[in-house]
Amino acid sequence: MNEFELIDRLTAALPSHPAVVTGAGDDCAVLDLGAPETLTLFKTDAVVEGIHFTHDCPGEKIGHKALARCLSDLAAMGGTPVAALVTLGLKRSFDVGLVESIYAGMNTLAARVGMAIVGGETTTNPERLLISIAVIGTVPRGRQILRSGAKPGDAIFVTGELGGSLDSRHLEFEPRLAEGRWLAEHFRIHAMLDLSDGLAGDLRHILNRSGVGAELLSSAIPISRSARTRARAESSAKPPLLAALTDGEDFELLFTVAGRVAVPLLDAWKRQFPKLKLSCIGKITTGRGITLRDKNGTRPLSAHGYVHFS
Repeated sequence: MNEFELIDRLTAALPSHPAVVTGAGDDCAVLDLGAPETLTLFKTDAVVEGIHFTHDCPGEKIGHKALARCLSDLAAMGGTPVAALVTLGLKRSFDVGLVESIYAGMNTLAARVGMAIVGGETTTNPERLLISIAVIGTVPRGRQILRSGAKPGDAIFVTGELGGSLDSRHLEFEPRLAEGRWLAEHFRIHAMLDLSDGLAGDLRHILNRSGVGAELLSSAIPISRSARTRARAESSAKPPLLAALTDGEDFELLFTVAGRVAVPLLDAWKRQFPKLKLSCIGKITTGRGITLRDKNGTRPLSAHGYVHFS
């Protein structure tokens, strides 16, 4: 049983509450707590030594990544962060200096995005360091962007470049908070998420929630320099396109919008975010699954991104 099969099994009979607008299955839960103009976003995520970072990784980068992962999910909903709680699972022989540097990394990022860290929990975890973070944020009523709104004919966009994140970018990425809010404010984005497990896997979340398919244009997928360099330097490395589709931990925004809006959006983006690439990589279709089109024609895409327990 892999990660997503387990999630489906565990969420099949969850209790709910009248305040829940959107529950399990999206980047964040959406709650209506009575504020007249905003809804509340609620998200938790964890990083584990040996899975998300190595034992010799600088503490500041560990802390940055731990918090930034949650903030990336808020960005995918068009939200603004408010506060975070931090749970630390530490070895009995933990390094106080390392823990302080982890907090320094979190504090720096939190200050930069204007949010608070308001407490948490510490506990013993004998084998390895674990950090779990819960974040709350806000989004204007009616402006939250879900995974479930993609429509046939939509253009598919992705920010930045993909693949090769393990070379260092997975520890240093910036959550696209400003970009997510701008998209939610200026355009009717049909569906959006952040790319944590790879384009080939994460796009399927939008397709499954929306009941649609997708066609990707291989030449339009923005491949990072890291992925290309690794492919040239290591005979065992993934081909660059496959790396861009499956490596994961890019933490870029993937979204769909009506095809007629694609060109105006791209033009406005270039004016607003001239240093961040935005690429139209395909379209939403009426079928199911993902097809990949290149100079040789169209074929089903069987590749998936990273999946825990698989």
